[in-house]
Amino acid sequence: MSALNLALRFACELAALAAVGWCGWRINPVLGVVFPLAVAAVWGLWIAPKARRRLSDPARFVLELAVFAAATGALVSVGQPWVAAIFAVGAVATAALVRVWPERVA
Repeated sequence: MSALNLALRFACELAALAAVGWCGWRINPVLGVVFPLAVAAVWGLWIAPKARRRLSDPARFVLELAVFAAATGALVSVGQPWVAAIFAVGAVATAALVRVWPERVA
């Protein structure tokens, strides 16, 4: 089950990058590149398992939820409220479940 959660979590991370990129692109093509780079930097610096400055819980959990909330808002802003709702449920579930199996997932 943890392998399935890892796959879903990775899909949510990629979807978050795509969502903020899509939103940014609709504003300005430069933001379509900048927004995902900013999200990737935040994730790589403070959330990723091998981050040198990885936050501890609950701060990391709050930051993950903030990233996923930004991606959800980005999806709503591009006219995809149902996709946003499905993404939000999946992202929050994986963020919570990653703490259930910390020895393999976190």
